[in-house]
Amino acid sequence: MNESDARTILAIATLATSSDGARTPVELEELQATAVRLGVDAAELDTLLTAGRSNMATLASALSSDEARLAAYDAAAAVCHVNGPPTPQESLFLADLARSLGAVPGLPQSEATMQAAAAAASSTDDRQGADSESFILDQAMLAGACDLLPNKLASIAILPIQLRMVYAIGKRHGQDFGMSHAKDLIAVLGISAAGNVIEGVIRGVGRGLLGGLIGRAAGSAAGVAVTFATTYALGQVAEQYYEQGRSLSAADLKAQFTKFSGEAQTIFPRVEARVRNLASTTDLNSLLGNLRA
Repeated sequence: MNESDARTILAIATLATSSDGARTPVELEELQATAVRLGVDAAELDTLLTAGRSNMATLASALSSDEARLAAYDAAAAVCHVNGPPTPQESLFLADLARSLGAVPGLPQSEATMQAAAAAASSTDDRQGADSESFILDQAMLAGACDLLPNKLASIAILPIQLRMVYAIGKRHGQDFGMSHAKDLIAVLGISAAGNVIEGVIRGVGRGLLGGLIGRAAGSAAGVAVTFATTYALGQVAEQYYEQGRSLSAADLKAQFTKFSGEAQTIFPRVEARVRNLASTTDLNSLLGNLRA
């Protein structure tokens, strides 16, 4: 693949976010920020999206290889599964995309992987045997380890880990509001579910297959340390939020998130070896199995 493929894959993944007709202006801003982090100019992304809206086949035909076409489907399917099984509109979008991509080996297997990741998000495991600090640290290390797994789709497990963590923390404090409330808290902190999935899949592709544009992004701002810090800070904020009876304002939550993100950056060097060891002894199937346990 090449940098043109990377841009086209990003455009297809972004189109998937509106396939259910529910993309908001805030989500679009977050997706544009994701594009910038991946080295794609927002204006260029808009041009690609305009072409894609008029004819999905235009984008699909621009991809240079089966490898690129499979990566495009993986990214779009990950987006459509981020909040659970796809809606009928999202399923139609994926079917249209598959037809536009043509006969590409591996698509059924990719779909099964996405279904498994979606199922993981509904887990209610709260690890009652661990104290809160240990639980949050464990989840942050597990999320970080996803960035190191060789399977390029492993990063789609990061969001289910984060959602499960927030839900479990709320449940410990008697706040059993369901997974949708965990998603709302994540959104308040500016963590884009769709953006995270797109970035994770594209980074995974870039780590193994692309140099240049995406390879540079994978090696800088979007590394394992960032995933660890984001997950750790999210867990600490959730702990504060639910412990104080959900009385913290959005501004307070964001300030706490910034504070704990900084704290996580000092913790990561001390646990990096443990994160790498976790990645070396974990595969995607066992990871998803543990999430559902």
